[in-house]
Amino acid sequence: MLIIGIAGGTGSGKTTVARSVIDQLGSNQVTFISQDNYYRSHDHLDLKQRESINYDHPLAFDNELLLAHLKQLKEQERKVQSPTYDFSTHSRSDRTLELLPNPIVILEGLHVLSDEMIRGILDIKVFVDTDPDVRILRRVLRDIQDRGRTIESVYEQYLNTVKPMHEAFIEPSKKYADIIIPEGGHNEVGIQMLTILTEKYLDQARQLQSAYPHPIGD
Repeated sequence: MLIIGIAGGTGSGKTTVARSVIDQLGSNQVTFISQDNYYRSHDHLDLKQRESINYDHPLAFDNELLLAHLKQLKEQERKVQSPTYDFSTHSRSDRTLELLPNPIVILEGLHVLSDEMIRGILDIKVFVDTDPDVRILRRVLRDIQDRGRTIESVYEQYLNTVKPMHEAFIEPSKKYADIIIPEGGHNEVGIQMLTILTEKYLDQARQLQSAYPHPIGD
């Protein structure tokens, strides 16, 4: 199994890059995981308290659970039930997502490269590098249209947590990347390069499976 991590700032185009690769490889070959679904659960807090949490800090994520799920998929033990997150209530929803142990796993998220444990299990590390002005405009549109936020709340969150956390953790994590893709989903060359690397792995896996159709030692 090949695990690809795609990191980058808010609105950088991480998901677009991931989806573009999946479209070219075929969804039956790839399992997509969003780090956003692994925000820690704060059900013991009321809504006002949950709204005050810094969700842009690396510790906001349950990376222990995420790492455990990645290891289970890599060992191909069984399917994994991933949590899902409700941004309108700042809490985990009751719904889960079934993750399959496909040959390719793409993990996308803000702090995919910030956490040493997560970095350690990645085979290819990607950073999507997009101009800050473009990223904040995308964030405003997404949070208002998709997450029911007000322009005032987006503004306050960006100044208080998004920007400081990006400068402190996300931008420095770029040094760990094997591949840097400027301008995200608009960089067709970068996406194609990542796709070619992934296709090469799939071809090698097929050749190995053809040469050894049964587990070695059986």
